[in-house]
Amino acid sequence: MDVRTETETEDSGPSGYAAARLRLLHEESRSGPPRRSALAELTDDWLAGLFRGGPSGTPNPKGAALIAVGGYGRGELSPRSDLDLLLLHDGSAGPKELAALADRLWYPVWDLGIALDHSVRTPAQARKTAGDDLKAHLGLLDARHIAGDLGMTTALRTAVLADWRNQAPERLPELRELCDERAERHGELSHLLEPDLKEARGGLRDATALRAVAASWLADAPREGLDEARRRLLDVRDALHLATGRATDRLALQEQDQVAAGLGLLDADTLLRQVYEAARVVAYAGDVTWREVGRVLRARAGRPRLRAMLGGRSGGRTAVAERSPLAEGVVEQDGEAVLARAARPERDAVLPLRAAAAAAQAALPLSLHAVRHLAATARPLTTPWPAEAREQLVTLLGAGRPTVQVWEALEAEGLITRLLPDWERVRCRPQRNAVHTWTVDRHLVETAVRASALTRRVGRPDLLLVAALLHDIGKGWPGDHSTAGETIARDVAARIGFDAGDVAVVARLVRHHLLLVETATRRDLDDPATVRGVAEAVGSVSTLELLHALTEADALATGPAAWSTWRGALVADLVKRVAAVLSGEATPEERATEGAAPTAEQERLAVEAYRTGGPVLSMRADSGVPAEDGPEPLGVELVVAVPERPGVLSSVAGVLALHRLAVRTAELSALPLPSDIGPGAVGSGTGAGGSVLLLSWRVAAEYGSMPQAARLRADLVRVLDGSLDVEARLAEREAAYPRRRGTVAPPARVTVAPAASRLATVIEVRAQDAPGLLHRIGRALEAAGVTVRSAHVSTLGANAVDAFYVTGADGAPLAGETAVGVAREVEGVLRG
Repeated sequence: MDVRTETETEDSGPSGYAAARLRLLHEESRSGPPRRSALAELTDDWLAGLFRGGPSGTPNPKGAALIAVGGYGRGELSPRSDLDLLLLHDGSAGPKELAALADRLWYPVWDLGIALDHSVRTPAQARKTAGDDLKAHLGLLDARHIAGDLGMTTALRTAVLADWRNQAPERLPELRELCDERAERHGELSHLLEPDLKEARGGLRDATALRAVAASWLADAPREGLDEARRRLLDVRDALHLATGRATDRLALQEQDQVAAGLGLLDADTLLRQVYEAARVVAYAGDVTWREVGRVLRARAGRPRLRAMLGGRSGGRTAVAERSPLAEGVVEQDGEAVLARAARPERDAVLPLRAAAAAAQAALPLSLHAVRHLAATARPLTTPWPAEAREQLVTLLGAGRPTVQVWEALEAEGLITRLLPDWERVRCRPQRNAVHTWTVDRHLVETAVRASALTRRVGRPDLLLVAALLHDIGKGWPGDHSTAGETIARDVAARIGFDAGDVAVVARLVRHHLLLVETATRRDLDDPATVRGVAEAVGSVSTLELLHALTEADALATGPAAWSTWRGALVADLVKRVAAVLSGEATPEERATEGAAPTAEQERLAVEAYRTGGPVLSMRADSGVPAEDGPEPLGVELVVAVPERPGVLSSVAGVLALHRLAVRTAELSALPLPSDIGPGAVGSGTGAGGSVLLLSWRVAAEYGSMPQAARLRADLVRVLDGSLDVEARLAEREAAYPRRRGTVAPPARVTVAPAASRLATVIEVRAQDAPGLLHRIGRALEAAGVTVRSAHVSTLGANAVDAFYVTGADGAPLAGETAVGVAREVEGVLRG
């Protein structure tokens, strides 16, 4: 489109260009890409006229060309953009001729007050500068001819692109380092209240870097939405330049309303949300692209070694990346979590959450292809969710820092709002509070990350993590966000499958997530009414424990000004006072060490085990149908009966670990048998009565199908008679697989529960769930010389929360110091 007016045609000098430029910038009918293109075209025509001789008629030397580079080369001129120009010459002109031409070009630009980045070079000098200066090389990748010798421009572009592709293995790591340093200095565009549209992570410079990666032919960015995101950021920058009259890229608070109005948006929050959405698209594309660059460069680096090992005979075959299992339907390949070849998302509604949880637990990114395939084909979850889906969500939330990149990958493809529709109201929502570092949605994820480090402090880490994710969910609604959030959290908790009691706890935590810190810092804690009021709001010691951890996680995720040693001490003092009130008012019954009464099936197995003297087991699904046909979502019920003897708990747990069975829940209890049950020929009973240990488990295959009950029993017999060394077998298997980075879980915590039972000492273990964990705990307790009278084991996401009722050799509870010593021994084994 020709934007030159009659005035411009008659006067191509500075005044004519300035007038045309001013009219164009204030032309309401033209904005966005059309205006940027028109401004670049108008500037091209003006500079071309100056190059040809301008009003003075001074001829230009031969063998010269005027070239636009950088943003101007891309035709992305915002109202206050500077001009990046290269005067290219072949060396035939004398210094005076070149100086005269340069003056004829540069001075009119300066006269108009337009910022100018200029250089005068030969093609060889330009290539050398590019080789020495990465930023100069990036600018030349967008070189565009304005005037003069077109052949020189074309030759330089071809040479610069060839150099870039040849040097890509060295230059791309340098470019990534530059991007990382810039992100460290300027932060994340998708969360800042006053972001730099160009320099922050996810900004315009990152978008330009992705163009450079594509030009290398080594990798390419995901293209869906990237051009639109870039256009949106450029539109905002245009409006910012017009609103301020300055060449600025920082979207300051005081200018946001005016910029929003210039773009026809409702308000500044709408503006920021659009900026954040665009930045996330760019940032996610960058993450995916740089992973691909790393993969390609690693593969290239490995080829010479591979050829050397093969003696130069590749045979035209390429190496296949090793795939190792992570979970059912999920494998690791080339540093990413990908779907297994047999995975069927269209039949497995839990697969998106299982893949996300497995990736986060292994500290791996979820591959772009996997996320897109899941988004396109996975079936929706039923309402309420199946138990496995809830467990996988908790596992994802409990993975710590790796949760963030996996969550962002799911969100980029719309999977989060599909799983949690209420998330849409807080997605990319700004928080106009200087204390807050993040947007609402990222703050919620950050709170879950912080809470994952506090899971050893609570008895229900699953409720803590879900409450952390939902505590500010009400900020997307009018009114008090805690009150609105309580209603939404109740809905969400029920939808994802918690029972009524747990739903009430999550809702209470969300409703009162500010209660402790506000009371501790604003009220008189010596006033009994203050403490009683908090106790009434909280309701129970277990909920208080959760609320204390949530308060700390929320503050730590808010920003450095929201938490301090002083605040922490005040909250801890309040919690101690409230706990005393709640403990004094509560009259809970003593937990029985024997557990619930055995069922008829359990009694039958116990009698058979006592008569035969060996282990007997039954494996059934909830429906009562034998489980060999396939696993239930959370596994199957496995009951094992073994005549009482030392080492039963660790032996059974070791066998399950060998068969790659994850323990979801477990109960161990001793069942006394009357003396009139005589032992059989094979039995080892005494005929004078005895005790059988009943172990009721809920187990699930980590991946693959459940083993047959007969195989489990055969291995258990071998372990008990000493012919199978579980420790050695587990160690061999662990050594056979390369150690993954995984998440850095909080260390195990082992404590003695005070006054939990009159008949036994209760040892509580809170640790990261892992294959063989229960086996290690059992061995540690045996080594400490105590007898496990009952055990209550549960796995909540990636967290194991276990209680062991133990006695000494005399059958009595352990003395105080002895009990603490046992707890320390077990903790030492788990941490070692």
